[in-house]
Amino acid sequence: MKKILIANRGEIAIRVMKTAQKMGIKTVAVYSEADRGAPHVRFADEAVLLGPAPSSESYLMMEKVIRAAKDTEADAIHPGYGFLSENAIFADLVEKAGITFVGPKPYAIKVMGNKLAAKEAVSDYDIPMVPGIEEAITDVALAKKVAKEIGFPILIKAAAGGGGKGMRVVENVEELPEQMDRAISEAKASFGDGSVFIEKYVSSPRHIEIQVLADTHGNIVHLFERECSVQRRHQKVVEEAPSAVLTPEIRKSMGEAAVKVAKACDYVGAGTVEFLLDEHKNFYFLEMNTRLQVEHPVSEIITGIDLVEQQIKVARGEKLAFTQDDLSIRGHAIEVRVYAEDPLENFMPSIGTLSTYQPPVGAGIRVDDGFEEGMEVPIYYDPMISKLISYGKNREEAIQLMIKAIDNYHVEGIATTLPFGKFVCEHEAFTSGNFDTHFVKNYYAPEMLEQQYEQERKVAAMVGLQLYLENQKTVKTPVATSSNWEKRSK
Repeated sequence: MKKILIANRGEIAIRVMKTAQKMGIKTVAVYSEADRGAPHVRFADEAVLLGPAPSSESYLMMEKVIRAAKDTEADAIHPGYGFLSENAIFADLVEKAGITFVGPKPYAIKVMGNKLAAKEAVSDYDIPMVPGIEEAITDVALAKKVAKEIGFPILIKAAAGGGGKGMRVVENVEELPEQMDRAISEAKASFGDGSVFIEKYVSSPRHIEIQVLADTHGNIVHLFERECSVQRRHQKVVEEAPSAVLTPEIRKSMGEAAVKVAKACDYVGAGTVEFLLDEHKNFYFLEMNTRLQVEHPVSEIITGIDLVEQQIKVARGEKLAFTQDDLSIRGHAIEVRVYAEDPLENFMPSIGTLSTYQPPVGAGIRVDDGFEEGMEVPIYYDPMISKLISYGKNREEAIQLMIKAIDNYHVEGIATTLPFGKFVCEHEAFTSGNFDTHFVKNYYAPEMLEQQYEQERKVAAMVGLQLYLENQKTVKTPVATSSNWEKRSK
């Protein structure tokens, strides 16, 4: 493998390029007209324009991406995450074009891309699953029957869904028809597939995921867990590794279950198996993401494994150079996603120019980004500016480093979720480890952030006043000057 085309943009494109560069592999960037001057374009050895700004006319154009790889003689394509990363048709087209797809085989992407198919695939592996119906459903009468059997509240979920779309919590039978219609309609609009299914709603869950890595020689390992329970609108905003609540026994059981899920779909490469953990620490299989995750840096930091490097090595047909027994957890890592969103306005997108952009630096701090000062944040793509990661000997140290890093992350021109990240890291529920996926609903309101701002303003004012008073006490020696009076008197 001598040249890789990265079919993505921003921070993940640069992240992949850095590892490829370290391995002596040349890189090709692709870009839209909106990204013509973006850092990932300049970072690569070569760059190819795909088309206009909308992703549907650029980054999602499969044939254009493959043509760019052929024209630049790239022998591999890395999809990053988002865009085409979990598109089985794209993976198949890449293979048929004689180009190596740095990721799993199309079969695994297809099976795990549908929640119902995924549940069916793992059904023979004795993996715990949330009670419910394991088939697509549109009949309200049948839905009522199933709901009464498993008990309310229930969760209606889009079979092809993700990111909270096509998902509805139903508290009683009266709500069921309307909520089911809404879920089906949203699923059709978002995924082109209105299939939904029903499962028991786990009321106070934690979202725990296991990183897996598999080669083409039958070897599969897991790189322990990531805690991803702090979410807004069912999307993660703060992640950490390891989880503060897993015992060694539960960690081992979840890791073994994740390996079984990978075996169930003949998985190859880096993937993530997601679980729900209830208040009694029972875990249930949720889904598998057949790509690199946004939060992969925390797993890299606590294990010392470069996941992108392993993806490339696996794609080249190499065996994993380590076994499960070789892996261990070292220290603690936390990631805060920095979005161009205003946490004071219900996390609405904040678009503008980065008039100031100065990320923090220092020991135990990592910033993965694809922006720089003076750039505009475009409206066409995911609003994530960067990923801010802290690493400490233990969880307490990682939290304090994160708070310090947020204070030293200077962004002006747009609103970001940095203040929200600090709010989370300073909240007693988070520091104690006693939280679940309802953290935002239970503990956060814009007024609380306003109170935090006000307190910080008061402290800053008091410090300023103290400095002023101390300066006033300082004995000042007058500077010797000539006097006009003296000159005239002579």
